[in-house]
Parts: sequence; C-alpha cells; structure tokens
Amino acid sequence: MRRKERAYYSDYLSLKESWRLFRIIAEFVEGFEALFKVEPAVSIFGSSRIKEDSPLYHKAYELAKALVKEGYSIITGGGPGIMEAANKGASEAGGKSVGLNIDLPTEQPANPFANVRLSFRHFFVRKVMFTKHSVAFVFFPGGYGTLDELFEILTLIQTRKTRRVPLILMDRTYWKGLLSWLKEPVLSSGCISPEDLELLYVCDEPEEAIRCIRTLRQRGDLRAR
Repeated sequence: MRRKERAYYSDYLSLKESWRLFRIIAEFVEGFEALFKVEPAVSIFGSSRIKEDSPLYHKAYELAKALVKEGYSIITGGGPGIMEAANKGASEAGGKSVGLNIDLPTEQPANPFANVRLSFRHFFVRKVMFTKHSVAFVFFPGGYGTLDELFEILTLIQTRKTRRVPLILMDRTYWKGLLSWLKEPVLSSGCISPEDLELLYVCDEPEEAIRCIRTLRQRGDLRAR
C-alpha cells in the first residue's frame, strides 16, 4: 500500500496568497527609497519596556546624541523604551532619526521622535533595512526581539553574508550570562569558533561605545574576511 504523503501548509497556497509577494516587494522598494540618504547609520536595539526614568534610557539617549555629533544617523525599531530614547537623542541633536516600526497583533506604538518613519508587516524586510544601512550595531538590554536581531546579525557576519561591523553590547552585568553561555558550553563544545566570540564588544558607558566604534572603523579591519 502506498504510504500517505504528508500535507504541508505551503501545498495549499492559493493564487491569492501569491499576491503577497507584491506587498513584500513594495516594502523593500519603499524602504530602500526612504533610507537611501541615511548612511552612515548606527542601529540601536533594546527593550521597549525600559522606562524614561531608567539609567539605560538616559544612556541610549546620550549615546544617540553623541553619535549624531560624530556624523551618524540613528536607526531604531521605532517603538517605545530604548528605541524612543535613541530616536529622541538623535532628533534633539539635529540628526536623522529613523524609526522602522513593525505591525504587531498587540500594536507597538511608534514613538514621536523619529523624523524618518517606516512601518513594516514583515520582520525579514525590516531586518534587511537595519543591516543594509548600518555601519555599527548597539544592543542595550532587551528580550526576545533584541536577541533575535543580535543573533541574526551575528550569523550574517559569521557566514560572510554581510560585512563585519562593530557589534556592541551595552551593560556588562546584563550580558554576562549570555557571554558565559557562549563560552561554555557553546564554544567549548565546538559549536562556534573562538573568532566568532571576537565579533562582540562589551561597553558600559556611551563614551566607551563611541570610542569603540571610532577605533574599530578607523582601524579598517571590519570588512568581511
């Protein structure tokens, strides 16, 4: 007797579903056109749950402000928390403050401090906009979304799908557990190489992060190997 074939969702995509491709293409086109003149940019990631009175909020604000003075545009996910702080700092410093918001079932409100705003239906299109236009990435404490973005960019650099750029983790205490896990058991079991850990830099203060980005970019050793 012939074995029954397993049915997959993709087998039932209708012609109507295929029209979603045009919506995806439209998002890419809109994003590329809107962000054409924002480079060089630094993307800043972090939790949407960080409150305005948090020291982390203040650091994100000050970092974005200082980066604008260094000649960078600032890109965030466009939401509240760390994203709002960075957009606010960039905007008040007179720089380009980009918010790449995402449509979610539980709506993520766009913060009012982005002077270049885009909204996406698809996470993968949004991620392309971050990676294409940024010469450095800064990760403040965050949850699943922040971790998703961190490991996406790490993987792209590790597999040489994008150029090597500074990846900075802000707040040593927060990231200590993750870095320990990457060393043991991930590195010790051979799942990553020692040079993969060298892709990450850890800072505590905005001034430290600025120096790190400046030094690494001037050194000129950050292009894909």
